[in-house]
Amino acid sequence: MRYGATRTLERVAASMGLLLAPASIEFVAARDVTGGGVLLALPALLATGLLTHHAELYTLPKGYYGLPSIFLLLALMALARIGSLEQLRYKAPGEWGELLGLDRVPEVRTLRAKLKILCQQAGRAALWNAALAKQWMTAEQQAEPVFYMDGHVRVYRGTLTALPKHYVARQRLFQRANVDYWINAIDGRPFLCFNQAVDHGLVAALREDLVPWLETNAPVSAEHRQRMDADPQVPRFTVIFDREGYSPELFEELWERRIAVINYHRYPTENWPEEEFREEAVELAGGVTVQLKLAERESYLSRQKVKVREVRKLVEGGRQIAIVSTHYGPEPRRLAALLFARWSVTSPKGLHGWKHRFAVNRAHSHRFAGRQAPSR
Repeated sequence: MRYGATRTLERVAASMGLLLAPASIEFVAARDVTGGGVLLALPALLATGLLTHHAELYTLPKGYYGLPSIFLLLALMALARIGSLEQLRYKAPGEWGELLGLDRVPEVRTLRAKLKILCQQAGRAALWNAALAKQWMTAEQQAEPVFYMDGHVRVYRGTLTALPKHYVARQRLFQRANVDYWINAIDGRPFLCFNQAVDHGLVAALREDLVPWLETNAPVSAEHRQRMDADPQVPRFTVIFDREGYSPELFEELWERRIAVINYHRYPTENWPEEEFREEAVELAGGVTVQLKLAERESYLSRQKVKVREVRKLVEGGRQIAIVSTHYGPEPRRLAALLFARWSVTSPKGLHGWKHRFAVNRAHSHRFAGRQAPSR
């Protein structure tokens, strides 16, 4: 039975194939349980859908441990910074079992066998992620859908795969890595991640992966559909990304599919006269209101072929930050608020620097802690 096993009748029945359903979850009173703090995150895990949709896509043979226990165990391991299944060997099985409402956690070899079954059919994880993303996007539904997109290089330090080298900006080196492209909400919460071992850049990722996925899966409310039918200038949704995705040809392609773009101008012309700028109150996504000096013109990109709105923000020292957009609906201050919210959704300081990076959503975000980020 191994250490910590107390529900012997159920375990014997499971070993003989007589247990009709997985062991029931029964929490008991306990004190000084190692790692018990991870249970504080349990409501958040359930609210984000950890135990939804999985039964439609995954099945396990009859046994003591069911799908909910396996999924919850993996989530708690991530919260406890247990980086691999092998590291679970060195944790107290009985105490970790109490976190799951069981007598003990499965042995590592048992857990490996169950994960092998769950991973047999390729693509199921992507289907589960898509189902959860639809649920999250529906919950975050706004008057007009807005999605942020960004890429982050993830260094590979192993030796099993010879990945191509990518430039790692934070280390200023070329290292073996892959690239994660994220789709997230206006407040920074992630919807989806595409992993690229061979990266062709953000423009290619937008054209081939990110935007097509949104076209297929992003929900459109009936009210927004009515606005689209009444006004041809209303896009289906708006995508926001940084200078790496600057491509007038891509902007034009997306607008032909009723998808608006907000982006930094990669090649702005000479500065505009300061007399054109007007101070406006801009409300950020987190509710903070700041005063910005903004001006707007109609511009053309790619040798006068692509018409866009160009909005500029005047900052201290006379520098001008240029924004281009194919969205003709919102006021200039709304465009500015949406783009600058990429770096901060709550603090005015984020308008001038990297107060908040979407990379904090990743498990390795602690690597950024304490580092001074360059000004934008």
